[in-house]
Amino acid sequence: MVGKPPALDNRLAPLRASTPARIFLPSAGAAVATDASLAFQLAHAQARDAVEDRLDADALAQRLRARGLETICVESAASSGRVYLMRPDLGRRLDESAPPRLAAFSGAYDLVFVIADGLSARAIAAHAAPLLDAALPAFQSDGWRIGPVVVVQRGRVAIGDEIGDILGAKLVAVLIGERPGLSSPDSLGVYLTFGPRVGRSDAERNCLSNIRQQGMSYVEAAARLFYLAAEARRRKISGVELKDEFSADPARSLGIEETGALPREGQ
Repeated sequence: MVGKPPALDNRLAPLRASTPARIFLPSAGAAVATDASLAFQLAHAQARDAVEDRLDADALAQRLRARGLETICVESAASSGRVYLMRPDLGRRLDESAPPRLAAFSGAYDLVFVIADGLSARAIAAHAAPLLDAALPAFQSDGWRIGPVVVVQRGRVAIGDEIGDILGAKLVAVLIGERPGLSSPDSLGVYLTFGPRVGRSDAERNCLSNIRQQGMSYVEAAARLFYLAAEARRRKISGVELKDEFSADPARSLGIEETGALPREGQ
């Protein structure tokens, strides 16, 4: 607002700082002020770029293998980014060459991690590996049998059902780039499903959302994922029947001293 009293501006400052949402935008006459208008256009462009970016699956696989993780790269039945956006159903199924490749790695796994670009390859590139860094030690120390990590290009959440079924996993956790917003072009989601098989509904999944530097931290997401997975395996359920009642300190539950104690990329 033009010419607003300093006292009013001081009262609005804490509200603006409390949320990334666009509130109390300054105006110039009847229009939004130039700075706010340009910031909106930039955010819109970043969201569009996030959807149109393609995942460098080979580079991600190399990062995961450098961590000692067996990694398989596959594609969905969506043959291109355009087809992926126009045919969501094809993003939920593997292309015909993937099932035989995955079957060679089939085993009796407790959990399989699937990483899919979804609608934000940027989120996967930024957050998938650090989240695994935070989560895997808890599963490994508890004796979980973890299958190979499967990286999927042009994949949607439900593609994890087919992958988990082929690999013989009790649980599948799909790490996926979420639909970008005007304040979060790089938000990562995790969808956990017990007894994965083609035809599972979204009501049979548990979701952790907005995992990024400005949202849910890697440590909190890892702790909640471990809690939900342990409960799902114990009770043989997931989705609306399994409530997230995690209330412990995330860092302590993962056996680290503080949320900043995780190693950075390359360390």
